[in-house]
Amino acid sequence: MPEAISELTVQLDEESAHLTSSRAALRRMREHAQALYATGGDVAGDAYGAESLGRALSRRVAELADDPTTPLFFGRLWFAGEADYHIGRRHVTDDRGEPLVLDWRAPISRSFYRASASDPQGVAVRRRFGFSAGILTSFEDEHLDRGEELGTSSRILTNEIERPRVGPMRDIVATIQPDQDELVRADIEETICVQGAPGTGKTAVGLHRAAFLLYLHRERLRRSSVLIVGPNRAFLRYIAAVLPALGEIDVAQSTVEDLLPTAVRGSDPPEAQLVKHDPRMAAVLHRALRRYVRRPQEPIVVSDGAYKWRLPESVLVRLVDDVRREKPPHGIGRERLRARVVALLQRQVEARSGESPGEGWVRKMGRSAPVVAFLDANWPAVTPEALVYEVLRDPADAAEGILTEAEQTAIRWAKPPRSPKAARWSAADAVLIDEAAGLIDRLPSFGHVVIDEAQDLSPMQCRVIARRSEHASLTLLGDLAQGTAPWAARDWADSLEHLGKPGAAVVPLTTGFRVPQAVVQLANRLLPALGVNVSAATSLRGDGWLRVQDVSDVDAATVGAVREALEQDGSVAVIAAEPSIDGLAATLRADGLDVGTAEDEKRITVLPATLAKGLEYDHVIVVEPAEIVAAEARGLNRLYVVLTRAVSRLAVIHARPLPEPL
Repeated sequence: MPEAISELTVQLDEESAHLTSSRAALRRMREHAQALYATGGDVAGDAYGAESLGRALSRRVAELADDPTTPLFFGRLWFAGEADYHIGRRHVTDDRGEPLVLDWRAPISRSFYRASASDPQGVAVRRRFGFSAGILTSFEDEHLDRGEELGTSSRILTNEIERPRVGPMRDIVATIQPDQDELVRADIEETICVQGAPGTGKTAVGLHRAAFLLYLHRERLRRSSVLIVGPNRAFLRYIAAVLPALGEIDVAQSTVEDLLPTAVRGSDPPEAQLVKHDPRMAAVLHRALRRYVRRPQEPIVVSDGAYKWRLPESVLVRLVDDVRREKPPHGIGRERLRARVVALLQRQVEARSGESPGEGWVRKMGRSAPVVAFLDANWPAVTPEALVYEVLRDPADAAEGILTEAEQTAIRWAKPPRSPKAARWSAADAVLIDEAAGLIDRLPSFGHVVIDEAQDLSPMQCRVIARRSEHASLTLLGDLAQGTAPWAARDWADSLEHLGKPGAAVVPLTTGFRVPQAVVQLANRLLPALGVNVSAATSLRGDGWLRVQDVSDVDAATVGAVREALEQDGSVAVIAAEPSIDGLAATLRADGLDVGTAEDEKRITVLPATLAKGLEYDHVIVVEPAEIVAAEARGLNRLYVVLTRAVSRLAVIHARPLPEPL
């Protein structure tokens, strides 16, 4: 026995030494990149080259940053042919270029996640490492060639999954499961929709897929970029550290609202919001824009020195009809029509002189008063704001047969502003303006888009993203049971249709790793009342803690629950209906507790139920579930979200009767 312990100690010391040498090598790689960055301007051939090289080297320096509290590698593979590799968050080489750590996204690393006793994939031994604050403390070996496989009974794997969480979200490269890995490594051309129950890791899957695609298609995606779309800024702050920890810094993160350039200064009543987010508004705007195009009623006569060039009405009618049949965006159609008019004028010049006029003549004709007047009369320029302004001022003509009279009344301005510039646009108006912008011109497209909490996107918001991913694939993440918006999806096929990706695969994740079974079972009681067809979640976590308290003094019980939670490791969240938040925060502060909001990074957070989506806390205290349910039309869905934010302990405190499903 002492000999076995001694051998384990020797191996642990060897692995610790490898970690030390790997960190030193990573530091040398970064110092080398910094030296290149410092002298890059001297070797570049010109100013443009120096700027491009500087950006590339600056990015490389940032990618090689090391966090000493995070393990540089988390696993090791021995293959049957004696070759072995350490698997980690990024690729690290020694001075000779030999790998000390293989990137988790490398093809060989796939076996770390997918090899099993029944399918060892050439792996003889798989080793997992345990760490504490970046220091290697333990390891476990699975001899797959002997049929040994720990799976989810691995102590190290379980400890990593259940580790208390304080602060922003962490990566999960050490704990990715085979079904998650299959989604992470899906082909870049493939759009996938992940229907993920709470705690199944769908957000992590999406972020790690983005990192994997950037690794495999770096230059392609560096040109077109990757976009992460989240439900709110608090959520984006929560996930912001994941990709940089994996060495990926060139990723845009945004809410749908932040994608839209329109300044929001107004608001809409609920009935107007519902109509404006309805996909029929796209048809209304399209019809309104088509009415700007008219068939010519007179010829064009253009003076050109001693000559006059004439295009008859019949020819102009044919040009307009031809361009209209091609269905280009309105602004592109106007320029296409201009080019064809000028081309016909040019033919007349060539027929008379036998020579082609130069580019200057072409530009002059395109700007000539008769041509511009023809375009303004028959294919006039229009701004997105002006188009939406006209529809909301009086939707009757454009909406006839598409919207009911009541719906037209709901969106019609009671007192129209003097002009588009004077309008106080609402958030729903901003979505309409973006729709109009897409009808008028083509918008830049990203290379890949990850959409989290996608179940709450309206059809019109889906179209905002579709315009920015026309030639890209999507990773759609969400849970229909967590849909809380009035227009929340009840079927992923509808969302995929509006996103321009009909027929994309919908993959369910139902096994939870973060939310304990006791909490999942409580939340599952709500599912029959939520009006969506999703499978009940299960959990591998049997360590959770749940308490439901019927109390007479909610404030005192909340203070007591928070103080009890502080005796354990991890983050603490108090979640309640929005009107109660200020009072609860004041009560906790009066008791001497340091309380933060969703925008802070304090151990205790008090936040409204409406901001809880996508966030996780070790200890969650839910105050008055009945108030959360009563606050909105889909209050039971909101409560389902709130209950499943706990990854260790959940306390439910109430004086009012619990909602019927509970």
